Amino acid sequence: MTTKNSTLHQKIRDLAKAKKAIILAHNYQSAPIQDVADLCGDSLEMSIKAAATDADIIICCGVRFMAETAAILCPDKIVLMPNPEAGCPMADMVTPEALVRRKGDLGGIPVITYVNSSAAVKAVSDICCTSANVIKVVNALKEKEVLMTPDRNLARYAAANTDKKIHLWDGYCPFHNDLSIEAVKASKAAHPKALFVVHPECRPDVLELADSIQSTSGMIRFAGESSADQFILGTEIGLIHAISKALPEKKFFPVSDQLVCPDMKKTQLQDIWNCLEKMSGRVVVEEAIRIKAMNAVKTMINIK
Repeated sequence: MTTKNSTLHQKIRDLAKAKKAIILAHNYQSAPIQDVADLCGDSLEMSIKAAATDADIIICCGVRFMAETAAILCPDKIVLMPNPEAGCPMADMVTPEALVRRKGDLGGIPVITYVNSSAAVKAVSDICCTSANVIKVVNALKEKEVLMTPDRNLARYAAANTDKKIHLWDGYCPFHNDLSIEAVKASKAAHPKALFVVHPECRPDVLELADSIQSTSGMIRFAGESSADQFILGTEIGLIHAISKALPEKKFFPVSDQLVCPDMKKTQLQDIWNCLEKMSGRVVVEEAIRIKAMNAVKTMINIK
């Protein structure tokens, strides 16, 4: 860390303490952002943990839907987003209006919406899911047919692990979807002793090459429980920093240097300082939408 970053880091920590703010950072954020945060994790995990704290302010270092999720789960807290320009292309691939039409066309079957979606889309969904619990959510529903949105690859992964019919939405994560089997094979050849752990947002042909399919938090847990000491990670390169901090005795390799989410890298330390100092970038979800979206999230959380 440079001297400038070190000084700014400490100023941010001091100001956050003074303002009773908690800083959340997604596992895909850059190293300086992860290092200044109180909590790192996946999008839903961060918000659930933040809701349990006595913080008055949540600084959400991630993309738009993550800040909205924090606002949904923490209505009594002020949610600030350091860089409001950080969005999610996959979340933008579905609108509430289009989803309502599609559900009607399919006869009103249940809609399972990935948490990587806007609050407005969650609000017209029956239940949410994460990349970690998607199979459990699908199998918990009594209906034999469901519509999953917005990630077609996550839906295909779930479909391969259930006897239910899953209708796909034509959305995807651009960098996960672009990971090729050629890149995976090249990385496995370069690191023959390493296990390949991949995110379910990747294409089915890539998942077939995996030793394990995991969410970002699942990757950290899997590597910690595994007897192996080398791992190739099939996800955004930001996780290398998080997992290496958690498990410094093990080695981790990115499957490809191309797996970089530009939006996840938009937030800078100066952005965090600015939003804390000026209380800028507030994210508010309209109450009528928040309540409906919260119901979809709670329905997921209540699955045993």
